[in-house]
Amino acid sequence: MKKHIAVYIRVSTKAQDTKSQEPDLDRYAEAQPGRVVIYRDKYSGKTMDRPGWNKLKNAMDRGEVSSVVVWRLDRLGRTAKGLTALFDELRERKINLVSIKDGIDLNTTAGRLIANVLASVAQYETEVRGERVLAGQAVARATGKRWGGSKKGRLIWVKPEQVKMVRRMRKEGAGVTAIAKTTGLTRPTIYKLFSAD
Repeated sequence: MKKHIAVYIRVSTKAQDTKSQEPDLDRYAEAQPGRVVIYRDKYSGKTMDRPGWNKLKNAMDRGEVSSVVVWRLDRLGRTAKGLTALFDELRERKINLVSIKDGIDLNTTAGRLIANVLASVAQYETEVRGERVLAGQAVARATGKRWGGSKKGRLIWVKPEQVKMVRRMRKEGAGVTAIAKTTGLTRPTIYKLFSAD
């Protein structure tokens, strides 16, 4: 069975695209003498359970992959535990890992060292991001902001002065779009306010 090089491309959300990764990966793939197969995901890096990755993993289990190539190591995942376990698994299976932007090649001692350091950095960044989110939520709570758990028909985030402005502009005959732009509220919120009157 002839093995292939697996190029793995991932972004975290469906709103993101892979355009920043593709030029470098395309150049790498074109320079390879063997067959290259591209695997893609639009999925969080916090878990290794992703559709594209699972297809790649199944190909590795069948012994069809010689190397895994990524643009940057954080495209594989963001937990040090998951990444280091993956590095060990790849080495056991004699599958190389190449990270183009990080300059990592698991076939070298220096590459393995750098890969493990970068895995720890990726986890650190994830944890710091989580701490920032929690700190932002605490500040929002302290200033009286609320989200979720609202009763049906109850409007949250609309200030009394915004409600007054919506009512005044409606009486003056302004359209929903103009009211939304002036008040900073969304069109659905404006309609809810209309129906509440």
